Amino acid sequence: MNILILGAGGREHTLAWKLKQSPKLDQLYVAPGNAGTASIAENLSIGVNDFEAIKKAVISKNINMVVVGPEDPLVNGVHDFFLNDSEIKHIPVIGPQKAAATLEGSKDFAKEFMMRHNIPTAAYQSFTSDTLEKGFAFLETLSPPYVLKADGLAAGKGVVILNDIVEAKKELQSMLVDAKFGNASATVVIEEFLSGIELSVFVLTDGKNYKVLPTAKDYKRIGEGDTGLNTGGMGAISPVPFANKAFMEKIHERVVKPTVEGLKKDNLPYKGFIFIGLIKVGEEPKVIEYNVRLGDPETEVVLPRIQNDLVAVFEAVANQTLDQIDLRIDERTATTVMTVAGGYPEAYEKGKEIIGYDTISDSLVFHAGTTLKDGKVVTNGGRVMAITSFGENFKEALALSYQNLEKLNFDGMYYRKDLGFDLK
Repeated sequence: MNILILGAGGREHTLAWKLKQSPKLDQLYVAPGNAGTASIAENLSIGVNDFEAIKKAVISKNINMVVVGPEDPLVNGVHDFFLNDSEIKHIPVIGPQKAAATLEGSKDFAKEFMMRHNIPTAAYQSFTSDTLEKGFAFLETLSPPYVLKADGLAAGKGVVILNDIVEAKKELQSMLVDAKFGNASATVVIEEFLSGIELSVFVLTDGKNYKVLPTAKDYKRIGEGDTGLNTGGMGAISPVPFANKAFMEKIHERVVKPTVEGLKKDNLPYKGFIFIGLIKVGEEPKVIEYNVRLGDPETEVVLPRIQNDLVAVFEAVANQTLDQIDLRIDERTATTVMTVAGGYPEAYEKGKEIIGYDTISDSLVFHAGTTLKDGKVVTNGGRVMAITSFGENFKEALALSYQNLEKLNFDGMYYRKDLGFDLK
């Protein structure tokens, strides 16, 4: 079987690494890929939203399945593009159709979905530039901190949390009137702040059946102690120590089941991953957001713990026979630590040579923002490489990741040294 992965980050390198282990795989392609995927697959210099070029590659390379990594092409309808083209409609696409991908493409849509299907979440209201004054009035009814979310995709940067009501009003005006996040903030969701500890639950569904994958917790802020600006994620831990059996049963009954059933009831065809961002408030789970793909860097700890042949699992998704798959999960803990470019998530430089990654043997090295230049691996993004390790607990696994990070270097390299600080 020939498979094409769309994407260029750590998630896609991890998917490539996992698919590569399958005896069912013949040729593996990644578009556009990175220096890590180049070492185990053939990179194609095609953008993830260039659907016509993707179609040409699928036909010329005799691709039998397409696995979509990032959210952009899903929200833009890549799955529908395949279904509506007689030449490629028979090719399975792992990822939801456009209507279902709106769960990530619009915060307002996701909130309405949760309310409609009685899925626990924070109280909220949505506003546009025409209802700015009403937005100010709603902020007055809330207690700080104030949570403002750009409705559309904003590359993980569209959520702002502020403690001062004056600052919150200024930010709302900046998002709605000054288009701080472009079209993404034409509508802004304001919601109550939930105090608790976050985790992510991943579900794989074929549209009828589903499997709950390992839990994970990521660390989004650049600074230690969860301070500073939001990033795409500085590291992750799986499983989440506080997600015990009783809590997972609540998540399953109150969140996972009604989500999958809600997709069916609303006629939202879904074959792919559902990422459910949750917060544990007391002993109760509440949904913060949905993503319609695997998270990054959570993928770098979730996929290594799945022991099944991933090609066979994806075939079951395509054929709607996921109920026949018995998921086998490594009981050990996996942790990943992300290295980032100096200055990230603000301005940073690219093209810095990366050394030492090839001397790491007892951890997994996943490339995120890398490329090949003159035969050397160099930085090509804000988040550069993730080091994933196994251990009997998260402290043991993290110790190994940190030990191996000392072998890795590039000019300006930074990583958080405190992951797991909020776990017992």
